[in-house]
Formats: sequence, structure tokens, C-alpha cells
Amino acid sequence: MTWDSDLAELVGRLAEVRVLAVGDLMLDRFVYGAVERISPEAPVPVLRIEREQAMLGGVGNVVRNLRAQAASVCLVALLGRDEAAREIKGLLRDDVEIESHLLEEDDRPTTIKTRYIAGGQQMLRADRERVQAVSGAIEEEIIARAEADLGLAQALVLSDYGKGVLTGRVVQRLIAAARPRAVPVIIDPKGSDYTRYSGATLVTPNRRELTEATGMPAGSDEEVVAAAAFLIERAGVEAVLVTRSQDGMTLLCRNAPDAPLHLPATAREVYDVSGAGDTVVATVSAALAAGIDLESAARLANAAAGIVVGKVGTATAGSTELTAVFRARELETGEAKSVTLEDALSHVEAWRAQGQSIGFTNGVFDLLHPGHIALLREAKAHCDRLIVGINSDASVRRLKGDSRPIQNDAARALVLGSLAAVDLVVIFPEDTPEPLLEALRPDVLVKGGDYSIDRVVGADIVRAYGGRVMLANFRDGHSTTKSIERANKGKSV
Repeated sequence: MTWDSDLAELVGRLAEVRVLAVGDLMLDRFVYGAVERISPEAPVPVLRIEREQAMLGGVGNVVRNLRAQAASVCLVALLGRDEAAREIKGLLRDDVEIESHLLEEDDRPTTIKTRYIAGGQQMLRADRERVQAVSGAIEEEIIARAEADLGLAQALVLSDYGKGVLTGRVVQRLIAAARPRAVPVIIDPKGSDYTRYSGATLVTPNRRELTEATGMPAGSDEEVVAAAAFLIERAGVEAVLVTRSQDGMTLLCRNAPDAPLHLPATAREVYDVSGAGDTVVATVSAALAAGIDLESAARLANAAAGIVVGKVGTATAGSTELTAVFRARELETGEAKSVTLEDALSHVEAWRAQGQSIGFTNGVFDLLHPGHIALLREAKAHCDRLIVGINSDASVRRLKGDSRPIQNDAARALVLGSLAAVDLVVIFPEDTPEPLLEALRPDVLVKGGDYSIDRVVGADIVRAYGGRVMLANFRDGHSTTKSIERANKGKSV
């Protein structure tokens, strides 16, 4: 097993947990449009608005990410009495797996962050908010609501945006309540005094926040580790996970100060980092709630962050997307291309979730020759992902006699898996690939041009659900049987 295959298996466990989330809840608005000219009134771009979108922000975005990973959530937060609060309640009402306890204050406006976006780039953010610590009565109500749910939760998230909900008293009371229950406490921190988070399992500052909290530089790996170690001792927390933008993430634990974990960034393209920290917090929390070790939790969170920064807006990283990332990385290393049908179905589900098309071809592939290479390259040209089905050894003997196959099915699968055009290889025991086609339902079935469409086994299955059947160009003279005949003839001369 590899790291990627192990992590892919762990993703499913995130759906089995319940997380308590407490913090600053806000409404994120996104205004999308196009900029085609500069205003004649001032040297600023004119945004022609095309559409608007609203979603949960702050601790609400942590909740969104937890739900994307199928975890259930209890949310304790504070709102004003205004239209934005009603909009947030409407967004929460649609999901029965979110138990919401929303307190209200008359003189506190609900925080709204409005982002203006053109061409996939954020142009401006406008905030409507009042930063003010909650009253003592509200503090007690927040604590009481949260403590009541701790008996059901397997992790506690404190999402601190510095708006006044997570006062020092609220934070310390909730940490104190979680510790005897062995509930891990994960904190997205704010400010420079992290002693208020003393007793927490994990804090997740970004590079700038780490410097503000310690007064130490956080550029290189060594500097980040030194600052994180200082923070662990000064703040009295168990571990620090530093998010470092294009440099990935660094995890340092109190019980292993000489063994920092540096994880490289996984995003291939970065469009928007909005909310990526919330994704990290949500993923780590769900993983720790599931009993997953902290190193694996950090690796899961790093992959999730790589997904969301490749999207515009405060996005989420779903469990299917996470699984797809690990499966894809596993295949990129050339490992595990030969899979069972069950594993193939998992890959296909993940690929389809990413909008990729699936192709299929099959054969014995006993001695790989130029005709095979041409077939596989052409098949891959008609799809995003190509699956190759090969007959098992017993199947080959039934079809071609006891002298075949020349290479066993494991060897044939290994050779095929080494080709860039091939994404998966599935060995099937039947004499035809029809059971594979019925299960995988590829978008396109490709066979060699020495067939006719009406002779392609499984063509009727594929066409019945709307798939395509295509014939590759035929290269005469290239076949395993003929190669064997020529070799035997040469021996007899």
C-alpha cells in the first residue's frame, strides 16, 4: 500500500463523524461580471454584473466543507436580526445533517463579505461588520449550547475570525469541557495572543498569522519549524499546522519536536485562495473525529486545500474529489494500474465527478506489438480515461488453446500499465468483456479495425445506454497469432 492508496481508503471514514463547530458566522456574497472599460468618472474599472451568489462564510464555510465530506455538524453561532441573517438561516435550513443553534443580537449586524469578480479574478472585497465582543449573557448561552452537544461530537472546531464571538472566556470554557471527554479541539486562530487557546489539540495559523503570534520570521522550512515550536511552548497547544500558500503546509507536534512534516502544495493552478483555511480546518477536524492520526489528517487536508484553490470563490472539497486526487496520484506513479472491477468502479465514479469521459477496449494482449500500440493510442484519443480489459489466463486457454497465453495475466497487465495511454487494466475471468461493460458503462468502446461494428462484442450493451462504438485503424500483419506462427516457422527451418 502507498500513502495515496491509504489516504484514498481513509476518505470514506470522514462521513461517519459528527463535528461541533463554534465561531463567527457570516454571509459570503459573490458578484460576478465582466470588465470591458474604465469609468469616465474615475480611473476604476466598470464591472458589468452578470450574476450573484450567496453562501455561508466564516465558520459556515467550515460547515460547508464538513458537509461536502458527508460529516454531520452541529453549529453554534451568532447573528444579527436582519436580512442577511434570514438568508443564512435559509441556506442552513436545506440540510438536515446540520443542527443549527443560532443566537441573535439586536445591535449587531450580521457580517457580510462581498467579493467582486471578473475574469476569474477577485477585484475588490467589501465588508459590512461590527467587531465587538459579545456580552456576558451571550457568552454563557454560547457555552451552554456548545457544551450540550459535546457529548455527541467527536471533534470541536473553534473558527475564530476575531469578530467577538470567541472571547477568551468562551474558548477556555469549551476547551476545558472537551478535554475530559477526549474530544480533539481544532482552532482556526486570530490575533497575536495564542495563550487563549491553551489546551487545544491543534491550531492552524497561516504564515502571516504565525509571524504575528510569535514575532519570528516564517519564510524557510527552518524558520517555520522554529516559530511553530516556540508557539507550542508559549501557547500550551499540542500541535501546530502552518498553511504556507505555495509552499504547502508544515505540521509540528509537541510529542515529536524534531520530526516536522513538510507537505508540498498540491494545486496545479491557483485561482482563488478564499476559504482555503476553512477547508483545512474542516478536513483535519473530520479526520481526527474519525480517529485518524494527525499526520494522515494533515495529508488529507493538504490535498483538500489543493482542490479548493483551483476553484473560484469560497469553494469546498468533496469526498469524491478527494478520493479522485489520491487515485490519480497513485496512477501517475505507475502503481496499482491493474485493479479489480470494484476498484475500477471507484475510479470511474471519481473521474466522472470531474467531468471526464471513459473509454474501454479489450483483448488478450499476449505479445504487445505495433498494432496494439496503435489501437491503444487511438482509443485514448477518443476519451479522457482509458480502461483496458484483458482475459485471465484460464479465459485465454479456453479461447486459444493450452499453448496460450505466453505471458500470464499479471505480466500482461504490468506491461499494459506501463503505457501512458492506459489508465487502468482490469483482468476478467469470463470469455467476453460483457460483464465489465455492463458494470463500467464506458462512454466509448473501441476495437480494432479488423472487426466490423456488428461483430464487436458488447456493442449492443454500450449503444443501449447511449454510448459510442468506434473502430480503430487496422494495421494488417500485426497479430500475436501470426507473430507466434512466424517464430515457430523460423525454428523449424
